[in-house]
Amino acid sequence: MLGMMLSSKECLEIEYLLKREMEEMLLDFGDSRIDKLVKRAMEERYIILFRMYARFAPPQELSKYVRKRRVKEELS
Repeated sequence: MLGMMLSSKECLEIEYLLKREMEEMLLDFGDSRIDKLVKRAMEERYIILFRMYARFAPPQELSKYVRKRRVKEELS
């Protein structure tokens, strides 16, 4: 476990970066040209980013980025 002390401005910046990255990934999940293996790697990364974002964001904001398990079902 690693700890960091951040100012409120730094927290907002990290929150913004995480949101932007997750929004881009959500768009990419819908792209049929992306290979299933790549989507699986994206899914793993998305989970990590979402958990990081959950530490900064209020619960109302989290609901916008909750993903269904659709990708895993497609890969099976």
